[in-house]
Amino acid sequence: MRKYTRQVVLLALAVLVLTVAGRLLTGSTRQVSLPYNPPGEGESLPVPYVDDPEILRLENVRFEPGRFVFDVVPLKQGSALVGLRDSRGRDLPEIIVFSVDRFQTLYNENNGSFTGDTVVMIGLTAFLLVLSAIMLHGYLSARGPAFYAYSTVFYIGFFFFALITGLTMLLLTVSHLARPDSFSMMSVYTSLSGASTLFMQLTAPLLLVFCAALAVSNLALLRHNRPRIQNLLGMLLAFLILAGGAFGFWLSGRNFSGSVTEYRIQSAIENVYSTVFVYFECILAGAVVCAFRAARRQPPMDRDIIIILGCWFRKDGTLPPLLRGRVDRAVAYWREHLRLTGREAWIIPSGGRGPDEPMPEAEAMKAYLLQQGIPERVILPETRSANTLQNLSFSRKIMEDNGLSGPVIFSTTNYHVFRSGLWAAQAGLRAEGIGSRTRWWFWPNAFVREWIGLIANRWKQELVLLLLMDSFFALLSLTIIG
Repeated sequence: MRKYTRQVVLLALAVLVLTVAGRLLTGSTRQVSLPYNPPGEGESLPVPYVDDPEILRLENVRFEPGRFVFDVVPLKQGSALVGLRDSRGRDLPEIIVFSVDRFQTLYNENNGSFTGDTVVMIGLTAFLLVLSAIMLHGYLSARGPAFYAYSTVFYIGFFFFALITGLTMLLLTVSHLARPDSFSMMSVYTSLSGASTLFMQLTAPLLLVFCAALAVSNLALLRHNRPRIQNLLGMLLAFLILAGGAFGFWLSGRNFSGSVTEYRIQSAIENVYSTVFVYFECILAGAVVCAFRAARRQPPMDRDIIIILGCWFRKDGTLPPLLRGRVDRAVAYWREHLRLTGREAWIIPSGGRGPDEPMPEAEAMKAYLLQQGIPERVILPETRSANTLQNLSFSRKIMEDNGLSGPVIFSTTNYHVFRSGLWAAQAGLRAEGIGSRTRWWFWPNAFVREWIGLIANRWKQELVLLLLMDSFFALLSLTIIG
């Protein structure tokens, strides 16, 4: 991930340099306009004026249908009003408030535009679109053991967010180039601060479909298994997504009347909430994509070590469908490996003895392997582990004790492949996974547990990143829009 972090930092610096260079090339003079209907018969045109001629100067004043157009030249730092004054010396209501900074940059306080804002729009658009391309490349280039990383989930999950925000900025930039008066920087500020709200609204139909699928699969799961809290996770997540989305829509759809400060506070609350919702939505989307890709991937048939991750088995010593599927998947790989390479791969069935199990899971798997015709000389049971990380860590110790090294294949259930790959990296193994199929109604609920585990394993890092994102969008809402 450090490689892509450096690329993003370099991209940001390049955009900043180009934006500054563009600002310098555009100069300080800015063309603006004031709306004014054509005068009636016998009426004379009003005259544009500046209330403080030491701050600003107007040049090239001309009247076009429906508006006065003129160039505003900043003279020194300060603020001034530009308006229209009729032939009787009365000030008309159409005014623009300008401010000039020490760099002679002219700011239109009415709509947030400033000298060189077009270059800034183009720079922001380029940054977001290139950022989305970097994230997509980071996801697609993660192959083999490198695929099993939290960064892979982050890349593909937030790729969608960066892409949609970038396309929104592209639309605003093109609109600004065509009609600069109608699409000013205030549109950009509002769009950026509300990027999470927009993303939540655009992805709402997909979330509805996802929640419906979760509910249907959960009902089917309850028909085949006894009601337990673990078997209700899918329905609980569907409810939280629907309730959270509905609350977000309620926040963004409220009518507002009040001061600019109150509006900014409301916008900040709305955008912070949307950011929290979208953050977990992106992590969920990334986890779903990575889980499907990991479950469907077919690793190379040249791995000489196969680890089978254990789970619960029956008291009579026979394997239930879930565990039998893992062992069958490993046996199929072993046989195909033997056919293609002529070598017998080592098999490490891994799993200790649970409180309600008559023997270690590894011994039950070994008995089944022998029934399938696997030679006992290639089976190295690991009988002490109590969880997935121990499965892989203790299996690595067995590899070291037997002088085995090299890349590893681990066999587990399809929904468990990606997270097991994360544990394998933590255990110091260069490993890829193969997944056995499970019933369709079992997969979604089991995956929800995997997603919760992904977040729980890195909750401190996730919290820091979430706080940074929230702070950014809250700052935009409180200081710029309005």
